[in-house]
Amino acid sequence: MPIIGTPQEFHEEDLFVDLRQLYGWPLYLKCEAFNFAGSVKLKAAASMIDAAERSGALGPDSVLVESSSGNLGLALSMIAAAKGYRFICVVDARTNLTTRQAIESLGGEVHVITEATGAGGFLGARLDHVRALCSRDERVLWLNQHANANNWMAHYRTTAPAIEKQFPGLELLFVGAGTTGTLMGCARYFKDRPGSQVTVVGVDSVGSVTFGGPAGPRMIPGLGAGVRPALFDESYVDDMVLVPEIDTIRTCHQLARSGFLFGGSTGTVVNGAVRWLDEHRPGEDVTAVAISPDLGDRYLDTIYQSNWVQDIYGLDEFGLGTGPTPATSGVNQR
Repeated sequence: MPIIGTPQEFHEEDLFVDLRQLYGWPLYLKCEAFNFAGSVKLKAAASMIDAAERSGALGPDSVLVESSSGNLGLALSMIAAAKGYRFICVVDARTNLTTRQAIESLGGEVHVITEATGAGGFLGARLDHVRALCSRDERVLWLNQHANANNWMAHYRTTAPAIEKQFPGLELLFVGAGTTGTLMGCARYFKDRPGSQVTVVGVDSVGSVTFGGPAGPRMIPGLGAGVRPALFDESYVDDMVLVPEIDTIRTCHQLARSGFLFGGSTGTVVNGAVRWLDEHRPGEDVTAVAISPDLGDRYLDTIYQSNWVQDIYGLDEFGLGTGPTPATSGVNQR
């Protein structure tokens, strides 16, 4: 049992869920939620703050600010509280209420953007607000998770090596795309390994522009972007899959009925992985890993709430059991 002095020191790195019985594929889900921030974003938050401290950009009088759909904001608020920094998190109306309340409980200040602006949608509006905060106060430091190399480097140093250690014969890796920090860190790691034959598949939500698709409405926070992340380099990714949000919700409910309450990003990645395997590797016995960013407790008022699903998608609890609609894939296969 580890003994820690600050919350960011603990993260369970070696927990995987075998989804074979549920989906018929040897698909292993790497669970990244078991830390005090409750998500994979703790790694990026710690990495970016440590780098800012080492460079001297972050000092005692600094005010940290970040745009977040929720999880990174919570991770940053936790570390800021432990280190004594003031923190402002810029979210939008889609961010789960429980996450916003948790950020405030840790001493963070939450600014909620209620209207999308221009082609960038809510993300573009959040980034505009962050830039305005920076221009008004020279103490404000924007870590910028969308362009900060320390985001992907955290996963290059930790997440990918942990997967390789557990599965030295890994063939397929499925990673969701938000800021693409996790995706880029893992993809770069395996592409840099001599003789690596790992196929890396990025998974995103329909309506996100990251993979070059048209912008569209998205209601589930986590994956997806209205502005293409600066970190994303598709040359490191072998294929990409887009999943409709309603199929994300169906998958989350299916996992929950098996006793695993996962978040929306996990539902998207699992759905995309199973679709890809069905299409590209039917009948093959492969070794595949998908990354689960968080658990489902922060989504009880949304994807696990029948009224919310009915209002947004027009499907009730029984409609969630119907078959999935086709996802799109096939970009940049190697």
